Amino acid sequence: MFVLLMLFLWKYIDDLIGKGFEWYVIMELMAYASATNVAMALPLSVLLSSIMTYGSLGENYELVAIKSAGISLTRAMYPMMIVIAILSISAFIFSDYMLPKANVKYFSLLYDARQQKSANFLPEGVFSNSFPGYTIRVRHKDPDGQTLHGLTIYEKNTATNSSTVLFAKQGRMYRTPDNQFLVLNLEDGVRYEEGAPSGGFNPRQTFTRYRFKKTEQKLDLSGFKLKRTDESEFSRAFQMMNLKLLGDTMRLTQHQIDSNLLVNYKLVTPYIKYFSVPQKSATIKDFLPGKPDVLKGEPRPNQTSIVDNALNEARTIQDLIKTRNLRYKEASSSVHAASVEYHKKFTLSAACIVLFLIGAPLGAIIRKGGLGLPVVVSVVFFLIYYIIETIGEKYVKAGEASPLVGMWIAILILTPVGLFLSYKAANDSVIFDVEAYKRFFFESV
Repeated sequence: MFVLLMLFLWKYIDDLIGKGFEWYVIMELMAYASATNVAMALPLSVLLSSIMTYGSLGENYELVAIKSAGISLTRAMYPMMIVIAILSISAFIFSDYMLPKANVKYFSLLYDARQQKSANFLPEGVFSNSFPGYTIRVRHKDPDGQTLHGLTIYEKNTATNSSTVLFAKQGRMYRTPDNQFLVLNLEDGVRYEEGAPSGGFNPRQTFTRYRFKKTEQKLDLSGFKLKRTDESEFSRAFQMMNLKLLGDTMRLTQHQIDSNLLVNYKLVTPYIKYFSVPQKSATIKDFLPGKPDVLKGEPRPNQTSIVDNALNEARTIQDLIKTRNLRYKEASSSVHAASVEYHKKFTLSAACIVLFLIGAPLGAIIRKGGLGLPVVVSVVFFLIYYIIETIGEKYVKAGEASPLVGMWIAILILTPVGLFLSYKAANDSVIFDVEAYKRFFFESV
């Protein structure tokens, strides 16, 4: 889980650094990110912990003592199987009730954090538009970050239709105690202002110039505060739905697809002349192939008109079907994506059981504890599971595989592997003993 959190920080570090977030906002975002990574971390942790536990028991000859007492490995695994069953049920409850809420809060907070303006209000040598109505440039900053040199401030007041340009040799900036304004104390400068005349019919604008030794400029900081988006705007994504909402969404979308298919037939039939005949003639028994000289005998103007009408009707049908086809693909993609999230809530629990069936006998066979060989073996098997699951999910979303096949293919492949390893471990197999393979090879030679 720690590795996943570090990956999260490296992925979004550019969106979080330099925006003035409070520490608890970052911690809240990391907490929600850890909840969303449970689907990947939990199966891996079950696999790794089971290999390490039973490997340590085998390395310390505790499994030998258990078997010498007349207790088989399968029976010795019963308590852990009960624990894994409880963990799988808890994982299902978490994925159905807690994970959708965590996803809503995580993605909404991440979106607001990425939309947040940078807290570097006045960068050096850049015309900054961070403050609405102002364009500010600072030529140089002192190392303290507050003393400014060579300030240029452009201000446009749309309400009074006036514009102002201010130049100052130096200044100093600080925030007010309530963090509502950024105050600029400016020194040795000049201010130019143009505005509409206060009265009369003279179209000429007024121009004002005055010099100052010291002046103060307040800039509103309300635009730099973290603004939270309504979480309901994110609730329509499939990752934010539980089983009931996903099932209702799939049924409603599938009903719309079926209804549109019936409408498509009714929209196309008026353009087909055969269906426009009130009653089928008795002489028409079969569809006859078109003849290349069907327009033979018609005058040239009539031939052109007939061909143009036919082309226009063909283009109309083509545009109509193309638009309806795009809607069908969008609706089908929604059904496939919803089915992926629907089955994920079950495959998480199944993956914990299957990977335990692989990890426990593997630990008993390799008889190595600690963080050495068990970590390597667990990572290899988890990568196999994750790659197969990812490929199946991709095929389901593309509509090239059934959800039952695509989302459960990894479980179906690894379950026989787990049962095979459990059988070998119960019979004291040496399938990972290199010396046994060497003896077999040299004896056969």
